Amino acid sequence: MNRLKEKYLNEVVPSLQEKYNYKSIMEVPKLEKVVINMGVGDATTNSKLIEAACNDLAKIAGQKPVVTKAKKSIAGFKVREGQAIGCKVTLRGENMYNFIDKLISIALPRVRDFRGVNPKAFDGRGNYTMGIKEQLIFAEIDFDDVVKVRGMDIVFVTTAKTNEESFDLLNGLGIPFRK
Repeated sequence: MNRLKEKYLNEVVPSLQEKYNYKSIMEVPKLEKVVINMGVGDATTNSKLIEAACNDLAKIAGQKPVVTKAKKSIAGFKVREGQAIGCKVTLRGENMYNFIDKLISIALPRVRDFRGVNPKAFDGRGNYTMGIKEQLIFAEIDFDDVVKVRGMDIVFVTTAKTNEESFDLLNGLGIPFRK
């Protein structure tokens, strides 16, 4: 079993149950999925960039990404409907816990001048989104193979009803929030 999942079951669940007075263990909020999204805006001019971004994302997540397409045409951005403009991966279960563990213990400490992630980025329904400026902080990415430095969004989707419950859940799992 993954050490992060063990920590969730043995430490986080009892502390949340005590703090919020949940009667059943099924009421305790849990992580449903983690979605990693990488926008490739300049793929409008060069379609090889999508491929490179997908390869990077596959290395990071350990799972094949899905190419996202534009929903509607926007002339100002030179984007047509149905054109590939990014890629995303949805992680659940074991893969999700492995990724979060890797993010907390290996990737985030490699960020320059890292003081913690923003504690205000909750959406009001218990989900948390964080942005990363470059994919190079992940150990799997080889600097020489990078076509272009890209950022990504990482969304933690939880079953929590409020931001406070979600914050306590993610904090308990070890996500380093800024003080």
